Amino acid sequence: MLGMGRPTQNSAGALSRLDSRLLCASSCSREGILSCHDMQFPIAFAYVPKTVAGHCKWAEVLKDLEQIKTSKDIDVSLYTANTDEGKECQEPVMRCFFLETEVILQECLIKNCSKTQDVWNIWKNGNASLEKNKLNSKTSAKCKECEEYEEKNFTEFIQSFVKVIQKECKH
Repeated sequence: MLGMGRPTQNSAGALSRLDSRLLCASSCSREGILSCHDMQFPIAFAYVPKTVAGHCKWAEVLKDLEQIKTSKDIDVSLYTANTDEGKECQEPVMRCFFLETEVILQECLIKNCSKTQDVWNIWKNGNASLEKNKLNSKTSAKCKECEEYEEKNFTEFIQSFVKVIQKECKH
């Protein structure tokens, strides 16, 4: 699980709910069904990445990105990786996008935004896929850290994220 930032006074309740949701989600079954519900945020489903031949493992993330891209209640600045990084930096780029998705998730929990479930799905699905590759990954020294990228608004972040996912699905 990714580490949580220090909660502000206004966000402490939202982050404690997030912690319980993350704990709940970590117990999901192999079929991807969650059996626990939080009264303030029922989680009915989280997906396990599909790796069937011919199906991009990021297709579900792409669908959810399409769902949230027009959201008017998400207003954050996010480190946005370049879409033209070399193949050796592709995994760190993906990790950066999913790390920043956690920022969006926290913002949604604080503001109770309408797309919280879609953001949750992106975060959970992406991290599940990245965890499977963790043991085999080697990051090139020339790859940037997430915080080295320019901060961009939500719309620009989503456009770049979609472009990187689409590029990844073509390989």
